Amino acid sequence: MQIINLEGTEDTPKIILDQSNGIFEISGRSLPEDTAEFYKPVLQWLDAYGSAPKPKTNFTFKLEYFNTASSKLILDILSKLESIPGTTISWYFHEDDEDMEEAGTEFSELVEVPFEFKTY
Repeated sequence: MQIINLEGTEDTPKIILDQSNGIFEISGRSLPEDTAEFYKPVLQWLDAYGSAPKPKTNFTFKLEYFNTASSKLILDILSKLESIPGTTISWYFHEDDEDMEEAGTEFSELVEVPFEFKTY
């Protein structure tokens, strides 16, 4: 499967989706100009991955900030992960960032995927 490896910018997160090495991570800041277009390849990749996933998939979110439009796409990603057996989410947040912790908690209540909350 093709690897997605996008370097983060001031407005877009770093994204690594690497099935062979078991790395699934979105990190940084997410406020792209066209959120739907930016995340489209990620959603397509997850569709393909879902047809032949690894036995265990740990997807990491390590976001510093995301805008409202990004939150919808994050939920779309989580919804796709919900249908992949053996998936867990690692939701990282700065220990003093209550907003990001709360966002993770809200997402965890919207999908049937086990979340693990970690500070960094």
